[in-house]
Amino acid sequence: MSNIHPTAIIEDGAKIGKNVNIGAFVTISSKATIKDNSTIDTYAIIEGDTTIGEGTHIFSHAVIGSIPQDLKYQGEDVKLIIGKNNKIREFTLLNPGTRGGGGVTKIGDNNLLMGYVHIGHDVKMGDNCILANGATLAGHVELGDGVVIGGLTPVHQFVHIGDYAMIAGASALSQDIPPYCLAEGNRATLRGLNLTGLRRHISRDSINRLKVVYRELFESNKPLQETTKNLLNIEDIKEVKKLLEFVSKSKRGIPFKRKNING
Repeated sequence: MSNIHPTAIIEDGAKIGKNVNIGAFVTISSKATIKDNSTIDTYAIIEGDTTIGEGTHIFSHAVIGSIPQDLKYQGEDVKLIIGKNNKIREFTLLNPGTRGGGGVTKIGDNNLLMGYVHIGHDVKMGDNCILANGATLAGHVELGDGVVIGGLTPVHQFVHIGDYAMIAGASALSQDIPPYCLAEGNRATLRGLNLTGLRRHISRDSINRLKVVYRELFESNKPLQETTKNLLNIEDIKEVKKLLEFVSKSKRGIPFKRKNING
């Protein structure tokens, strides 16, 4: 049985699952779906065609599913889909998709979005990501699994960030960051591998090989795409192949600094 505060406004048509807790002065739209064991705290607003997965906790004053911040939006039907067991903290803003991006913003499972985080239209986020306070994702950004983005870091539209990459706080990211890498700065550039994160998730042998390949790609002063293509022909470790395939498909480019071979 769900626990719904008497001051909450739940429009006819909204689907509320089992054991859902809804706090005071919450507003939930007629097209919303709140799945089992979720919690919606005081003054949160759930708008539009929004699905909130099982076990998700939305904290006070979050605004979830309000129309995209895109001047091309003309009222078409769009969706926001949020997976299971997410924690969405105070004053966050999550927008649905737009027609130009497929109409769906999709958030995976077990993510932590800290206070004042913004998720723009048509974003695709994997599982187990952490976005610290004030991180902002512009439209069409894609995040893999296990991505960490530091506080007050904006990410430019259409940027892709690979699995287990980390972006330092107070950076500004305008290009793609490959899986397993660490980036920092304004504008953010690669600083190495995210070794702390990697040690929790992949084998020592894979990490050692990633170190070798990282140096070959980003510290050798060789042509990036040519080097990537050559390595793809010989590498068989799945994490290394994932990094190389990401680089080969990047549309916004990879931000790294070439060494000055003249000293």
